[in-house]
This record gives sequence, C-alpha cells and structure tokens, in this order.
Amino acid sequence: MKKSIFAPLTAIALVATLAACGTPAETAPEGDSMVATEQVEGTVLYADLGGEATGPVHTATKGDTLAVSGFDVVSYFTGDGVPVEGAEEFTVRYAGFDYRFANAENADAFVEDPSKYAPAYGGYCAWAIGANDALAPGDPEVYEIVDGTLYLNFNEAVQENWEKDIPGFIASGDTNYPTHSPDEHFQD
Repeated sequence: MKKSIFAPLTAIALVATLAACGTPAETAPEGDSMVATEQVEGTVLYADLGGEATGPVHTATKGDTLAVSGFDVVSYFTGDGVPVEGAEEFTVRYAGFDYRFANAENADAFVEDPSKYAPAYGGYCAWAIGANDALAPGDPEVYEIVDGTLYLNFNEAVQENWEKDIPGFIASGDTNYPTHSPDEHFQD
C-alpha cells in the first residue's frame, strides 16, 4: 500500500477545522449551579478540571475514559450512602477520566474537591492492590468508606477478605498503587 504525505496533512486540517468550528465552552450565569459545559471528543462536559492521572484508573476497557462505571462518586457520601448512576449531562473530566454525577449539586461538590470523592487506587480493587499488588476491577456496588476514602472491591467475597485486615491492606495498597503506571490496565 502506498503512503501519501497528504493523508497526515488532511487529518491535521480536519482536526483544525473541527476545533475552529466546534461548540465553544459555555459558562452559566452567576449563581447558577452549573460550572461550565464543553464538548470534548463527542462528550459534553459539565466541567474539565484538567490534570493528569498519577496512577491507573479502572475503566471497562483500555483507552476508555469513563471512571467508576459511570457511578456518581459523591452519592456514596451523601444521603443514605447508596451509590447511584450518574448522568452524561453531569460529566466532569478529572485527570483525563470522566466522572458522572446524578445532579448538578453532586458535580459541583466533586469540582470543589475531587480528591475527596475519587475512589482510592483509581477504582481498582482495594484488596487486589493491597494483598497482591495486582490490578483487578473494582465493582462500584461493592465498597466501603474508611476514614473518608472510598474503596471498591472486586466482589463481596473479596470484600470479606479485605475486611479481615483493612488497615493492613490499605497500608500495603498505598505503597503498591504508586508503583503502577497511569497507562496500565487490568488483564482479563
């Protein structure tokens, strides 16, 4: 197959055109709970907090940006503490990953202090990273909040193992997780 120098130039021109003609960021009127909306890669963002991931974040597939399977991480801490799914219209990008929220109030709370609500270990299984220095998916419906931090586990049986030594698994998880590259992803 022949390569053409025009293909890369065409791609660059297309990206530049899309950027120039794309939807500009909108800012809500003062006093409105909406922070801002911005269209990025086909997703309308409620806010983009920027930043880069310092460790791997669990997503359904490598390259995906939807964190915590779309569950509202603020909902774990509010009301009756039962997690709920977020809505696409309340998507906040944080450190390159998209977190969804059930309402503007929860999105605003996350925008104010994302590290308070984002799950430990990027949403990977707390027991796996603590006990085995391994990445395993965290189930957003199998969780525990310890000292104000959200921890997810793979399933209920794994969570029972984790609960046998929570402080020990957190200590080893806090040591192990930073050794993993932000671009790592669990292997099926």
